[in-house]
Amino acid sequence: MAKLVIVESPSKTKTIEKYLGKNFKVVSSKGHIRDLATSGKYGLGIDIENNFKPNYISVKGKNNVIKELKKLVINSDYVYLATDPDREGEAISWHLLDSLDIPEKKYDRVIFNEITKDAVLKAFDNPTKIDYNLVKSQETRRMLDRIIGFRLSKLMQSKTGGKSAGRVQSVALKLIVDREKDIEAFAAEEYWLITAKFKDFESVLEKYHGKKVEITGEAEANDILNKLSKSFNIDSVTQKEKTKKGIMPFITSTLQQTAANRLNFSSSKTMRIAQKLYESIDIGTETVGLITYMRTDSTRLSDTFIKDAFGYIKKKYGAEYIGIVKNSQKSKTNVQDAHEAIRPTSIERTPESIKEYLTTDEYKLYRIIYYRALASLMSDAKMLSTTIILENNGYTFKSTGSVITFKGYLEAYGEYLDNEDVILPNFSEYKTKVIIANEIVPSQHFTKPPARFTEATLIKELETLGIGRPSTYAKITETIKERGYVKIIDKKFHPTEIGIETTDKLQEFFANIINVSYTANMETELDDIAENKINNIEVLKNFYEDFEPLVKKAFDEMEKKTPELTGEKCPECQSDLVIRNGKFGQFIACSNYPKCRYIKKESKDPEEVCKCPKCGNSVIKKYSRKGKIFYGCSNYPSCDFALWDKPTGERCPDCGSTLIEKNKSIKCSSCNYIQK
Repeated sequence: MAKLVIVESPSKTKTIEKYLGKNFKVVSSKGHIRDLATSGKYGLGIDIENNFKPNYISVKGKNNVIKELKKLVINSDYVYLATDPDREGEAISWHLLDSLDIPEKKYDRVIFNEITKDAVLKAFDNPTKIDYNLVKSQETRRMLDRIIGFRLSKLMQSKTGGKSAGRVQSVALKLIVDREKDIEAFAAEEYWLITAKFKDFESVLEKYHGKKVEITGEAEANDILNKLSKSFNIDSVTQKEKTKKGIMPFITSTLQQTAANRLNFSSSKTMRIAQKLYESIDIGTETVGLITYMRTDSTRLSDTFIKDAFGYIKKKYGAEYIGIVKNSQKSKTNVQDAHEAIRPTSIERTPESIKEYLTTDEYKLYRIIYYRALASLMSDAKMLSTTIILENNGYTFKSTGSVITFKGYLEAYGEYLDNEDVILPNFSEYKTKVIIANEIVPSQHFTKPPARFTEATLIKELETLGIGRPSTYAKITETIKERGYVKIIDKKFHPTEIGIETTDKLQEFFANIINVSYTANMETELDDIAENKINNIEVLKNFYEDFEPLVKKAFDEMEKKTPELTGEKCPECQSDLVIRNGKFGQFIACSNYPKCRYIKKESKDPEEVCKCPKCGNSVIKKYSRKGKIFYGCSNYPSCDFALWDKPTGERCPDCGSTLIEKNKSIKCSSCNYIQK
């Protein structure tokens, strides 16, 4: 065997090996092979006193993988490390180099942003070496997350009902809790609108003798109504040509936001599908990656793609639809290395041409990525904006509307945007300067509190504040949901009691660290480490000197939450039974723990949830060995029907599978059906 290539994911190996030919063997490390140990001071796996020296051990279950990789390295003439093109991938390459004892002269690092034959071959023609600054940045992030996560999680578990805390996770939760407190403190204010309704349009009262009108009560509204007639003078009609600016191609955050809003995908689902589209799909004639790397902050597009896209736009839509290449970045410094935006690897691979090879969800996500990238290179849309001012006894009413006169990029991407066009009549056809309203209607309104975060708006807020990175957004939202810190109701984050308590306790003792500015500044320092501008050990030392005294103070002074009594006695020691929080939710146990380890089991006569769809017996609530609730047939093991989510007993009208209760909705356990 002449040349060995090591990638992260097994799904890439056959495709890349086919591109490279018979002189190459491509194998997978199956992700990270090493991680920090859980030994040493506080179980951190970090020697704090020895310049934060990390203690790495093999990831559980990876010993055989490492042994096999070592054999392959020994039997190879040369090794290429082809892990993902970001800091995490760079760190994995370094761990492979170090743990597999690969000689410096025997390896190269290859980086490609898409898994296509041309991109892969070009990367192997232009190999490089591991960027140790990127490795230091990733290593520093990992140690910071380990120190904060382990120390604060232990604190929360011992003092509150919380299960964990983290460097970014806790700041995201704080944003949700702060928003909830703003909503609770919000005092709605009454206001009224007066609308004149005509045959073809409506107009809203805006001013009186040039001053803005603010109506705060019904009596005031009625007083104005009494001064109005149904005859309105057309004071002015203004029409202006306006441009509707085009859009940028997707980066990780905007892809997750748009997929949540338009496709109803969670961020974790979006990234899971995008990973598959990136790694490779069999499309009949070839197996190829359909999109570029999906963890990126960059909106840059390659010159080759731009040239091909311009040709495609001219052929399909016409030369007037060709746009300009927009600035590749916003005024933002923390760009994820040197990536491109998320785009299709070939503009000729239209979603429609490969639809038969994709699942429904893969097709939906690929389609929105494809047309977003295409639209980003198309011309701006043009519209005719119209403003109509009407006068009635000194009161001024205003109507605004617009009509698209040239669709531009909307031709490709318009279906994914809200249509806000209001079409007004052509007043040049009116023979009189006076028009008569059908009716003039007052309406009561109240100011609204700030909106709760959805997954999409939370990710947008984190990105705007400079918190987290493309690879972390999905994990952040999943973690706070899994820990029971939030509930999702109507797609919005509602903090739970334990989520609010955890945030309040952290703010009481760690307000200087668990906050937006400190966390954003830490991200900047990690970027500076990657660019070799600052020393990573100094960053760790400065952080630890601030952090550790606060932790010790909190362990000494934070008041421990008293468990809630159930009113029952322990059958084994007669101590009070209390409600505790576990990994899988609440359970009832003895207050005399650890001396008494009694845990109350489920009822011997559990209540029937519904009839079993497989055998007709009862489906009942059960508990796994780890205490997690699930729903299974009472006739087990004769019948193996089981679901984690509560079944309704009804069938999906689309596919016939069992309907379940999930996030306050009735959904299908198999397909995407949601009951209206």
